[in-house]
Amino acid sequence: MGYSKWSNQDYARLRMNYQGKSRQEIFQSRMAPTMDPHGLTFRESRDSEAHPNSIAIAVFLDVTGSMGMIPEQLIRHKLGSLMDTLLDHGVEDPQVMFSAIGDHITDGAPLQVGQFESGALEMNDCLAQIYIEGGGGGQSMESYLLAWLIAGRHTSIDCFEKRKQKGFLFTVGDEKSWNGLDEKTLKFVLGYPEAEKMDAKTLLQEAQKMYHVFHIHVNETGYRNNQNVFDYWKTMLGERFLILNDHRLVAELIATTVAMIQGIDIGKVTGSFDGQTAGAIQDTLKDFWKPNQSPPPYFK
Repeated sequence: MGYSKWSNQDYARLRMNYQGKSRQEIFQSRMAPTMDPHGLTFRESRDSEAHPNSIAIAVFLDVTGSMGMIPEQLIRHKLGSLMDTLLDHGVEDPQVMFSAIGDHITDGAPLQVGQFESGALEMNDCLAQIYIEGGGGGQSMESYLLAWLIAGRHTSIDCFEKRKQKGFLFTVGDEKSWNGLDEKTLKFVLGYPEAEKMDAKTLLQEAQKMYHVFHIHVNETGYRNNQNVFDYWKTMLGERFLILNDHRLVAELIATTVAMIQGIDIGKVTGSFDGQTAGAIQDTLKDFWKPNQSPPPYFK
């Protein structure tokens, strides 16, 4: 997948189509067959004539509770910001896979997996295929570990396999992850005929072999400034746990982080934003970013 090219003109036309439409009119009312991970083998990010140096970027959006605002913001307003920021700052061949996670304990569709895409039409279609279930169990934990499982065991990406260049994996939400998956869950969600229990740390380590793994905490819900949640993610990811105080800036944060690790000066990237956006992104990245400095060694 990912053979088409980004077009701002195409995205402008798509945005016009969403004017006056509700969230329910834009997104699916149930899990789409194209997003169903049951029986999934691999999602592929491949080099092509259009994209000779593809870079895989997997974005897993929490669609429980109030988190439906994130895919809606992206599809209505921010796909252009994501792609323009990447393309304007040296990331020439991004291939983005939008997917969704919920709660495998309580939800009917706890995992939805898209495709790696580069064109406006294809990326828009992938986002629009998401079912915003709005569930969750109210236990301060969601199934972010399913994103690690997909990345580590069910993707095949040329950037890593051909060039030993890691892709990028972002989970976006506001809670902790469940610590493990049992056999029943793996059979129900992915159709594993025989499955063993899997723990979150092992799945994260497997994903980290091929991906730079981040979690973006949307710091605007009932878990705002929740130290228990913060401590969990800092233990799991260290500096790659990113606290974002404005959900409208998810696209800019993802693109800035990717550009930075690709070696682009972060001051140059944030300098292309308006002052308020630049300040918010710099504040989110303050734990490991200094103006006019190269990426720190733990990003290599």
